[in-house]
Amino acid sequence: MYGSYTGRTCRARTARRGTGAAVAALLLLAGCSSDSSSAEPPKAADAPPRQPAQLPKSRVPFWVNPESTASKRSAELRKDGSTGKADLLSKIAAQPVAEWIGVDDPEGQTRGYTEAAAAVDRVALLVLYNIPHRDCGQYSQGGASDGNTYRDWLDKAAKGIGDRAATVILEPDALPHMEDGCTPQQFHEERYALLKEAVGKLKALPRTKVYLDAGNSSWVTPADRMADPLKRAGIDQADGFALNVSNFQTTQDNKEYGHTLSALLGGKHFVIDTSRNGNGPLSGADHEKSWCNPSGRALGEPPTTRTGDALVDAYLWVKRPGESDGTCKGGPEAGQWWERYALELARNAK
Repeated sequence: MYGSYTGRTCRARTARRGTGAAVAALLLLAGCSSDSSSAEPPKAADAPPRQPAQLPKSRVPFWVNPESTASKRSAELRKDGSTGKADLLSKIAAQPVAEWIGVDDPEGQTRGYTEAAAAVDRVALLVLYNIPHRDCGQYSQGGASDGNTYRDWLDKAAKGIGDRAATVILEPDALPHMEDGCTPQQFHEERYALLKEAVGKLKALPRTKVYLDAGNSSWVTPADRMADPLKRAGIDQADGFALNVSNFQTTQDNKEYGHTLSALLGGKHFVIDTSRNGNGPLSGADHEKSWCNPSGRALGEPPTTRTGDALVDAYLWVKRPGESDGTCKGGPEAGQWWERYALELARNAK
């Protein structure tokens, strides 16, 4: 890892569905979901697996993917008689979790997810994560090869969203990595330009909300250091900023950080990733242990728009619980499913 980096690597995972028959399958599954508050548990271990239900829109309008890895693994475990593990993974499967849009076929992916969400009158939660020089050569290195390649990728992603409802978390790490010195200076001006263009193109869509990533409460401090980067990246056009993506800082600490930052940005709203912050960050450890697959962590507050805070638009599960931060502490590649970790997160949840 880079020096004293206290952010995160997430990884991007290429969506497995998005075109042709695959989209039709997604829509069929989504269309079979009900509007009950949670999926009804099977009556017996050998009962047919059930798809997760959509949650009430008044509490959380985001789409629950019935084909998520957590959902499929829960069904498989239940069929095999491992009901305890199946129940644990159901805690993840029942919640709306962000879809990370990959390099291949961004138009097909965004269209597939937004169409599936629209079929059950829900909002697709998407993460666009393909900025050039992504993650400074660390676990989630990669991204578009240059600015024009990124623009083309973004245009396709936006075309796939179209006039359907979507909430987009834009480029995790991109701004904090410039502020903490991880991204070399020669890439800064282009990155600001690309992010500002991205915000403008996405906000030109009729039903898309955009939140620029702004790190977390322990990364770029004090909070006023993030104000100018956000302004240069087009925060004035965006709906707000996102905090704690793929990290473990407490909701309260992120609220305090977000309120300070909002005051410097004309009262901009923000969202908080609560997917893995139920036990807060790992204390008494070096920086790498604190962000990369730390042990003893837990699922945090379930996604909701009822935050009780006028500036916090939503608690979201942006990082997909159970997917690795990288090849540390025995984990697989960044973004790959790690069931042992998923079970631990669910088991420790309050």
